[in-house]
Amino acid sequence: MTEREKMIAGMLYDPGDRDILKEQTAYKDRLWEFNNLRPSQLERKQQLMKDLFAECGENNFLENPINANWGCSHVHLGSNIYANYGLTLVDDGHIFIGDWVKIGPNVTLATAGHPVLPELRKGVILQYNKDIHIGDNVWIGAGTVVCPGVTIGENTVIGAGSVVTKDIPANVVAFGSPCRVIRKISRIDRECFFRDERINWKEIKR
Repeated sequence: MTEREKMIAGMLYDPGDRDILKEQTAYKDRLWEFNNLRPSQLERKQQLMKDLFAECGENNFLENPINANWGCSHVHLGSNIYANYGLTLVDDGHIFIGDWVKIGPNVTLATAGHPVLPELRKGVILQYNKDIHIGDNVWIGAGTVVCPGVTIGENTVIGAGSVVTKDIPANVVAFGSPCRVIRKISRIDRECFFRDERINWKEIKR
């Protein structure tokens, strides 16, 4: 098998392989153009997003700059996604992001890992990749790190500063390092939007 075939299969491989680096650099060059757009260049930004990402739905807005190992070419976007400043996508593996997802500033979604065994981290630097899946309507708080192979279920909220090392189910609030489920989304969330501050449903525009 080639190193690229190993990479795609989720096996240990050499990310410094010449053919891999050549392909990877071309994608990163395209991302450089996106990252250097002016805030006013919204139309060009939308055009580039359709070209950069493996899939890109409608009405997405990602603040630039974005850091991405493979220039976002392994990232699959739904629609109506917002990502704040400083998003890092370690997209050596694939990252799937559903509709209506909100991502806070300085979030890292990392598909790549390295062996724990010391002998495998000297000489040829070996790596493996495991895909990340983020369900519809998830909110990921500022400064969160999502680790390789993690799935986050729909509607879930991940609190700021979390380190998500394992799957998180749908419809919960979870936070911490390591991230853990704190509670289910419940009736109180229909009544209050922040602590004891109540939602005025008559003023909510849908």
